[in-house]
Amino acid sequence: MNAANRCKMPERLKDHEGEERRVGVEIELSGLGYEQLVQHAARLLGGSPELTSRYVTALDTEHGRFTIELDSDPIKELDLDDERLPQSIRELGSHAMDVIDFAAEKVVPLEIVGPPLAFSKLELIETLMDELRELGAEGSRETIYFAFGLQLNPELPDLEPATLVAYLQAFAALYDWLKARHQLDISRKFTTYIEPWSSRYTEKLMADDYCPDLETLMRDYLHYNPTRNKALDLLPLFAHLDKELLAGYVKDPRIKSRPTLHYRLPDCDIDNPRWHFSTVWNDWVVLEQLAAHPEDLADLRSRFREAQKFSFHNLTHSWRETTDNWLKQHGYV
Repeated sequence: MNAANRCKMPERLKDHEGEERRVGVEIELSGLGYEQLVQHAARLLGGSPELTSRYVTALDTEHGRFTIELDSDPIKELDLDDERLPQSIRELGSHAMDVIDFAAEKVVPLEIVGPPLAFSKLELIETLMDELRELGAEGSRETIYFAFGLQLNPELPDLEPATLVAYLQAFAALYDWLKARHQLDISRKFTTYIEPWSSRYTEKLMADDYCPDLETLMRDYLHYNPTRNKALDLLPLFAHLDKELLAGYVKDPRIKSRPTLHYRLPDCDIDNPRWHFSTVWNDWVVLEQLAAHPEDLADLRSRFREAQKFSFHNLTHSWRETTDNWLKQHGYV
C-alpha cells in the first residue's frame, strides 16, 4: 500500500460549515542534526526555510507554514552574544554555543509542527515521515531518555456539547486500547504529561444521563483535570470556547487557543520500519467512527461501566482485551 491511501478517512469529513475538517500534526524526533532536518524538510516539502529565531525555522509551502524547532525554550532563547553580558563571557560565547548545540541535539527532541491540513491531504505527512526514517530519523525507542511523541490536533465536526461529549466518551472507552497500541516506549510510560483523566471524572462522563451544557461540561472536566498534562488535552479547545472560564482553573502561558482536540498519547516510533504515521492516524479514525455511532457508543459505555464492577469475569479479562474484541466484532478494526 502506498502512502497516498494508507490514511483512512472518517465518515464525518466535513465541519458544520461544509468545509473539509483539518488536523495539525506535531512530530518529535532525533537522529538528525537541526540543520540537516531543516534542509531535508525543505527539500521534501518544497519550501524555503527562514530562520525566525535561534533553533526555530519557518518553512512556507503550498500546504501552509511548517515550523521546525528544537523543542526546548531555554535553549532557543539563549543568547551569549547579548551586549549586556560581560565581554569575557561574550568572547567565549561562540565556543560555548557550539558545545550547547552539540549537547542539545543529542538529548532534546527536534520538532516539526505542521499547519492545519485537510484530512484528505495527510498522505503528505505519511510520505514525509517515511522518507525521514530512510534518512536516519530516530524515535522514542532509540535511547532510554528519549520520550518523543506524535501529537494530533483534529478539528471537530462542530462544537456542540453533545458532539464534544460523544468524542470524550469514545476516548474514555478506548483509552486502554489506544495506549496499548501507541504508547509503546518505556521512557514515555514514566512521564507525567500524558496521564489519563481522573477516574472520578470518567465515571461522571460515562453515565447514561450525562448531557451537560457547555459551561457544565467545561467545569466538570476542569474540576477533575486542571492540567494540560493529559493524554487527550482539552485546554486548547476550552481556551477557544471560553478563555475566562478556563482562567478560573488553569493559568498556563503554553496553552494555545484552537478549536481542536489535542491528542498527546502516541509515541513517535519513526525508526521502526513497521510503524507509519497512518499507524496512529487510523486508530484515531476508530475513535472518530465510534463517536459518530451513538448506539455503538452506548453499548460500549455500558460494557465499560460493567467492567468497573467486581466480578470473576473482570478479574480474568482486561478492559483492553474486551475493547479489542468488541471493536473486531463490530467491524471497527
